[in-house]
Amino acid sequence: MTSPDGITWTSRTSAAANEWTSVTYGNGLWVAVSQDGTVGNQVMTSSDGITWTSRTAAANNSWQSVTYGNGLFVAVSLDGVGNRVMTSPDGITWTSRTSAANKTWFSVTYGNGLFVAVSYYDGLMTSPDGITWTSRTAAADNWRTVTFGDGLFVAVGYGANGHVMTSPDGINWTSRTPAVDNAWYSVAYGNGLFVATSPDGSGNRVMTSPDGITWTSRTSAADESWYAVGYGDGLFVAVSSTGNINNRIMTSGLIGLAARNSAAEAARVAAAAEAARVAAEAEAAKKAKEQKELLEILGVLPSIAGISVNIGDLANTLLVKQKCVKGKTVKYVKKGSSCPKGYVKKK
Repeated sequence: MTSPDGITWTSRTSAAANEWTSVTYGNGLWVAVSQDGTVGNQVMTSSDGITWTSRTAAANNSWQSVTYGNGLFVAVSLDGVGNRVMTSPDGITWTSRTSAANKTWFSVTYGNGLFVAVSYYDGLMTSPDGITWTSRTAAADNWRTVTFGDGLFVAVGYGANGHVMTSPDGINWTSRTPAVDNAWYSVAYGNGLFVATSPDGSGNRVMTSPDGITWTSRTSAADESWYAVGYGDGLFVAVSSTGNINNRIMTSGLIGLAARNSAAEAARVAAAAEAARVAAEAEAAKKAKEQKELLEILGVLPSIAGISVNIGDLANTLLVKQKCVKGKTVKYVKKGSSCPKGYVKKK
């Protein structure tokens, strides 16, 4: 399904009826990977998000995550032997790569010139090119998702050994305390904020952090199983595996955190945006009128008591000596000039 605003959604036909686990965008192309199906249809691509085409994966693995960075698509899998990574320069032709270890790789991201992947069982690996991978020491185990934002890698997970960890370089990691002891499945960064979502908890299935270190609990739009969250164009969008058609998506941005489905809500947001636009135009017109009037006055007031006033590039110094009156209307003209028609000179 696709949406231009994260609020109104349209169903689209996938290239195959697979369990699609991850989608990313890069170099003008959407690329999605799945954890089932055949090797010939475990990848699908689209230039517009609407029409999708099956592509052949490098191996028939359970592909969990795909990202794009430095001209390369990179996907990771939780199974396979010596082939749990695959890469593609165009999203169409894929090549198997050897992961740093045969671990359950759940998530991969790119930032600061480095690909970083995390695993559920005490696994973390990095690569500068998506091809050669090196094992790194995680702050704990049980990691589900990793993202990058504002110069910082942030990973979230679940279990007794830590739920958040951060790293400035993808190599050295530090445990952080989550806002609440939930199973955190996804994290995204946007507009100066990290946002994580969880499938469990009560009234606290979202947490946010401005720096990835200090986290604050937030109330989700509904207590559903929020397994994934993303950010784009000023809006956070989260999706759930539970609930009904009316509340499996929630969004948060300028319009606040709320479940989204109805056309009425979309119309409300559009109306609010239009009202804001009209108000902005009115304010701009008012300022333009005031500026015009000010320039008219400055045009004849460039020098008072010998103090010069520059008007843009004109830099003319004129002396005001003559006042012209027409009823209650007053105009000033340069010394020696005649008053406008209908105006009389006043000393």
